[in-house]
Amino acid sequence: MTVLNYLRTKINKTGTKEGCGSGDCGACTVVLGELVDGQLEYRSVNSCLTFVSALHGKQLITVEDLQNKDKSLHPVQQAVVDFHGSQCGYCTPGFIMSMFALGKNKPNADKEDVMESLAGNLCRCTGYRPIVDAALSLSTEKPLLDQFAELERRTIEKLESIQDKEASLRYGHLTAFSPKSTDELAKLFKAHPTAKLVAGGTDLALEVTQFHREIETLISVNLVEDMKICEETEDSLVIGANLPISDAYSLLKKHYPDFGELLHRFASLQVRNQGTIGGNVANASPIGDTPPLLIALDAQIKLRCGDESRTMPIEDYFISYKVTAQQESEFIEQIIIPKPTQDTFKAYKLSKRLDDDISAVCGAFDIQIDNGVVTQARIAFGGMAATPKRANGCEAALVGQAWNDETIQKAMAELYNDFEPLSDFRASQEYRSLTAANMLRRYYIETQNKNNQIETRVTSYV
Repeated sequence: MTVLNYLRTKINKTGTKEGCGSGDCGACTVVLGELVDGQLEYRSVNSCLTFVSALHGKQLITVEDLQNKDKSLHPVQQAVVDFHGSQCGYCTPGFIMSMFALGKNKPNADKEDVMESLAGNLCRCTGYRPIVDAALSLSTEKPLLDQFAELERRTIEKLESIQDKEASLRYGHLTAFSPKSTDELAKLFKAHPTAKLVAGGTDLALEVTQFHREIETLISVNLVEDMKICEETEDSLVIGANLPISDAYSLLKKHYPDFGELLHRFASLQVRNQGTIGGNVANASPIGDTPPLLIALDAQIKLRCGDESRTMPIEDYFISYKVTAQQESEFIEQIIIPKPTQDTFKAYKLSKRLDDDISAVCGAFDIQIDNGVVTQARIAFGGMAATPKRANGCEAALVGQAWNDETIQKAMAELYNDFEPLSDFRASQEYRSLTAANMLRRYYIETQNKNNQIETRVTSYV
């Protein structure tokens, strides 16, 4: 059962609305408070994509909870009233909850912070200017003072008191397990090889909400803390498969700015707060955003089955459409990304809108040049084949050749032979082929002119 259905049908909290049921509109946004290193952190999430089993050890906050003790409106609610940020009001509870989380996490939010926090909330009648103005009016140097701030210590104590309690749930023939360590997870998955593994659930939940399927046995990795690592070694970045995408952002952006920029555009903040890079890889979607980048960076994945582990190049993980090299009872434990030796990596995502959208084509390029000659090339695309895939012919046309316009023209031509993309509602085959080739040309232009400002002009909200 999703948290949305639990709220609306079991405890009659109907302030949280159902819009799309697929995590695209934000009408169902709620906020989860959880302990991180002994401190309370707040995350906006889509309740339509969150299973009830994911709530263990967390504080669930809905729009009904915001009203002050004297029955007056919460400061966030009052701001929306004052700035006329609601017309039909259907989307308003979701906007309120996203703004509440923003006020808790970034009380001095600027316009860019506001745009990011509201990118996963869609409004069809009010218009975004008054909503954005309401959010900006709350910006202050001091933390948002409300009943949640007053009760924070008590909330932390309550959450600490339930951390070690049994987290598994059973209802009739349905079971949801919530192991707390990688060893426990490995043992459970061996005992239940047909179980569905879920991290954030931002994709798996669609089987329930859109296809009305029943999941008999669910194993949530939500509480497996040793799979949430985000470490920097001497030569690698190690990302736990259970680490939410929003938590991986800073480390990846530090070493690979374009990877950070892509994560900034990955779905919405609500999805990034739950979805994981491990889940994005395991889903094996041909249009998943992170796999092309990881392939171009020659990343490795560590797989675990029982007590055994193995590491493999991520490009070998994808076999065919939705088929991977993962074996029975095996799961992704870590993603290992080499640190850059040169500033040569770039990635481009092409979609119909800037935020909260799926790629039509996603291209990743890591081309090294020595004395004007290409010495190494790793190029990968999503949206161009049944799996995320390297452009082998294009790479071969580059390596050993002079880094000039003639070489680029030949390599662009080879891309048409490397892929035979499908036509669908996102893009035609011809459009995908042409734009993939143009991404290579753009890479060439930008490496020739380090001060290129195309991206800044396109994405500026000023």
